[in-house]
Amino acid sequence: MAGTFVNTGATVMMNAWLNNTWPTSKNLTLKLFTNNITPGTTTVVGDLTEAAGGGYAAITLTNGSWTVSSVTTPRQATYAQQTFTFTGALTSTATVYGYYIIDGNGVLVAAEKAGTITPANNGDTYICTPKLTATTA
Repeated sequence: MAGTFVNTGATVMMNAWLNNTWPTSKNLTLKLFTNNITPGTTTVVGDLTEAAGGGYAAITLTNGSWTVSSVTTPRQATYAQQTFTFTGALTSTATVYGYYIIDGNGVLVAAEKAGTITPANNGDTYICTPKLTATTA
């Protein structure tokens, strides 16, 4: 399953590609969310609750490190598998429901509800492979 490429993310990508208007950083950031929602195209970053505590830290996705497939339908871009390692329980909401990706300005690009974990112990992990899909009309 791939992350939902949200409307705000499509706007960011089109501005970068067509207008050379880039966020402050070309790198994206991978984060985990803890509220039980299913992201859709109209989801914005404010709809998601970022994980906190338990050793959680967001991960930088370096620009230029994505694998873009021109063979699959719909087209997709995949980043290498990422692992979040916890030192214990989260401080806010205990359960992780999925991941989301923001740009350098904090704008939501994509999100996916992708399996749950309730970290409780040092060494618990959440593993995901960030994926974006693009369809044509």
